[in-house]
Amino acid sequence: MNRLILAALTTATLLSASALADERTPLDAGAIAKAAVAIDDARLAGRDGDRGNWLTYNGQWTEQRFSPLDQVNANNVSDLRLVWSFSTESSRGLEATPVVVDGVMYTTAPWSVVFAVDARTGKEIWRYDPKVDKQWGQKACCDVVNRGVAVYKGKIYVGALDARLIALDAATGKVVWEVKTSEHGKPYTITGAPRIAAGKVLIGNGGGEYGVRGYLSAYDSENGKLIWRTYTVPGERAKPQETKALAHALTSWNGDQWLKIGGGGTAWDAIVYDAELEAIYFGTGNGVAWNRDIRSPGGGDNLYLSSIIALDAATGEQKWYYQTTPGDNWDFDSASHLILADLKIRGKERKVLMQAPKNGFFYVLDRKTGELLSATQFADTVTWAKKIDLKTGRPVEVEGQRYEKGMAIVAPSAFGAHNWQPMSFSPKTGLVYIPAQEVPGAYERDPNFKIEEGFFNTGLRLELFKGLNRTIVRGHLLAWDPVKQKEAWRVPYQLAWNGGTLASAGNLVFQGTSDGRFVAYSADGGKKLWEIVSGTGIIAGPMSYEVDGVQYVSVSAGWGGTFALAGGNASTAGGTEPNGKVLTFALASKVGPPPPQDPELAESERLYHHYCVVCHGAGAISGTSVPDLRHSNEDVQKIFGQIVKDGRPGTGMAGFGKWIGDAEIGKIQNYVRARTREDVVLIR
Repeated sequence: MNRLILAALTTATLLSASALADERTPLDAGAIAKAAVAIDDARLAGRDGDRGNWLTYNGQWTEQRFSPLDQVNANNVSDLRLVWSFSTESSRGLEATPVVVDGVMYTTAPWSVVFAVDARTGKEIWRYDPKVDKQWGQKACCDVVNRGVAVYKGKIYVGALDARLIALDAATGKVVWEVKTSEHGKPYTITGAPRIAAGKVLIGNGGGEYGVRGYLSAYDSENGKLIWRTYTVPGERAKPQETKALAHALTSWNGDQWLKIGGGGTAWDAIVYDAELEAIYFGTGNGVAWNRDIRSPGGGDNLYLSSIIALDAATGEQKWYYQTTPGDNWDFDSASHLILADLKIRGKERKVLMQAPKNGFFYVLDRKTGELLSATQFADTVTWAKKIDLKTGRPVEVEGQRYEKGMAIVAPSAFGAHNWQPMSFSPKTGLVYIPAQEVPGAYERDPNFKIEEGFFNTGLRLELFKGLNRTIVRGHLLAWDPVKQKEAWRVPYQLAWNGGTLASAGNLVFQGTSDGRFVAYSADGGKKLWEIVSGTGIIAGPMSYEVDGVQYVSVSAGWGGTFALAGGNASTAGGTEPNGKVLTFALASKVGPPPPQDPELAESERLYHHYCVVCHGAGAISGTSVPDLRHSNEDVQKIFGQIVKDGRPGTGMAGFGKWIGDAEIGKIQNYVRARTREDVVLIR
């Protein structure tokens, strides 16, 4: 059936989905507090058999993003329907994966706003706004996003964009404590989700391009006191380094240019706690400037940029490191998602750590020792290196790709073959599901570069990126076998910057796309089984949870992030009206048919489709250059009636005043506003 026809047929169902909330008893603060207090180390490690909750950003301490729930499975996923939609009242990128604790969902929105929501109904329980000064957005390289919270012993922890770490009471949203994690007024930011490690709250930072020195910090979960801080790049040469590891790193840097701007190496996303080995693993970002000849004249590996680092969880001392891109010259962060698993490699059981960083190679490391077990190209095109030498662990680089003699077209680019969007691992299939992409870049040193703290310092002529042909920018869902180090299957997409993935015991993989869809595939073969059109690009990772015997699948939908900012409106987002939302689905057989539509809204829908559908689209979704009314700004909404009555001469918008009156026009406007709030269409 035609997509637009389906839009019209299903709008009534979607607009009334939130009515389910009226049938449930609201959760009280006492029950919320009791549930949150019970989240301890055993619960986070998954040792108590807790299947129904999603307790960390990536599910559990292994960060596998695998749901053991199978009520929703490959045989019945086509029966999924929207049960509630929660508006975050935002128009910037939504990157958070919600956390769910015994029926309460905690999630975040742009500007680090935190919400507690009834996970059964989507009804807001409380919200907390850290009141980040909007001027701080200038210091954020990649949108004013936030990836989520951590929960532990009755508190919710969030990192604010202005580099504060804040602990909230889980029942009320009131501040328990907050600390400033940045140093000396430097332009640090936080966009990543905190992690918990045996009573410590772990948080990294962003801001590498703006003039900061990277580090990972551990704070006491009860009172916010700093326990330890581990730096990722050396400090001043003339002074003793903070650790032996940094003293070793200093030999890999030349000159002192990096000291003038911090060096970079920020720990802005990937953090994993291994309770069994009492270790913490995290990934580091690029150097500043991106061009090594500027920050370290004469070369050098520049430790510990673009590296995976293992620390002692109690002290923060380094156990081992592995640098994925020595002497990084391309912004090849290794801050992408890290996954822990036990795999049989060459006949031997190994405790491994897996990563698919920006540089296009998939790495499997022994997480006890840091030994490189395998590294294979997963990107379609890698031009900067021929391979990773398994004996030395180093890339075999391609001459000229460091753009020493002028411009070079390099693949992947700074956008990465895989960026921050989380991948997932299914122990049932043994496959890793990667939001992969092909986005090459043009690199050339900026001859006029001068260090400016607080501004974007790359040392490159970034204007060259705009010259690339958009037709070579694309993405795909990649199912990767980490043991065989080969592709199992893929699903191609027309655009890059697609969402994170979720694997489940129901033989399913869920992923949102940049062109505004949410899709379920069979995990073993990649067959598309179900999809929706969300009305905005989805970049966040989905999750799943169970309440009262019902399995739900939930995803944050909201286009944004660095690719959206740099690459323009590639999705169906459009406009500046708030369209960010959390969409939650369940099987119709478990939640029953949707409640009946309000008669007044039904009449509003009828009037819209009688007078407006031909130009502005079924369900108020415009598929052409004609304005999408859901994204009309407030100035247009104020004169909506006048426009409909009198038209807009010269634009093709006719006046309808001789056919309909003010009352009917008001109903049409109400329908458009309702569609702006809901903004999702089911496609089966």
